[in-house]
Amino acid sequence: MLDWMILGDVLRTSLRLMVPIAFAALGGVICERSGVYNVGIEGMMLSGAFGAALGTFLTGSPVAGVMVGILLGAFGGAILAVLSIRLNVNQIVAGIAINLVALGLTAFLARLIFGLDATTKTLAGFTAWAIPGLSAIPFVGPIFFNQDPLVYVLYLLVPFLHWLLYRSAFGLEIRATGENPGAADSAGVPVYRVRFLCTVISGGLAGLGGAYIVVSQVFVFTEHMSAGKGFIALAAIILGRWDPVSTLLASWFFGFCDALQMNLQFANPSVPYQIFTALPYVASILALVGLYGRVKPPAATGLPYRRESKT
Repeated sequence: MLDWMILGDVLRTSLRLMVPIAFAALGGVICERSGVYNVGIEGMMLSGAFGAALGTFLTGSPVAGVMVGILLGAFGGAILAVLSIRLNVNQIVAGIAINLVALGLTAFLARLIFGLDATTKTLAGFTAWAIPGLSAIPFVGPIFFNQDPLVYVLYLLVPFLHWLLYRSAFGLEIRATGENPGAADSAGVPVYRVRFLCTVISGGLAGLGGAYIVVSQVFVFTEHMSAGKGFIALAAIILGRWDPVSTLLASWFFGFCDALQMNLQFANPSVPYQIFTALPYVASILALVGLYGRVKPPAATGLPYRRESKT
């Protein structure tokens, strides 16, 4: 019985730790499927976390906080779109620049708006909502169906994105611009518009992931609180082979590794905690090494498109 309780606790924790990674990774799937490599997910997550804290602080409503977080994340996506799509700046360089700016700007604004005691200002947040019937299922119900509202949003988002990519006309345009933008342009697909919209959506979902950390996990804002989750999301995209369902499972894997390292810390207090903290990042590196040469991104990902040359 004790083993089952421990397993249930680990699974419940891994689900909650997986959610911000999954939101950001799903946004990255949409973005990279359209041909834009979004390295700025980390900065967009951090912007979303700050936006959630700001919106909740000003209004007292976590819903408003989530909206502000999505908007700030989408704004970061729009900046990346302008730099990489319109100005043909190297997509990796533009993403790194967004990460650095977000890191410094959110820290400055947090101290300016919240004061020096920003980490002690407890914000309003979401509480768990039990779904009648489903939450009563033994073992599985309390884990999956007694969660906060944003977890249920994730449950709905994954099948929607799967339908969008593989069953809708817009999804066909997204995949076409990511594989062969010249041919898509010749067929009448607005390549620039599709890529711009997908990059903004990617930023908004990354911002939602950052907002989740604030309004559903810690209820405060701290500097650099995304703590590398955006980079883990990039690994989840590759591990998930740019597919929404597989990316969700990859995000779960990294969330499980994070939950496992937390339990290992408590079980082994004499071992330096830094060893266990590195577990999710080591897992992401090993997963990518194992997939080296086996998976390929959409053919045009990371490549600027110039209409004049149709390439």
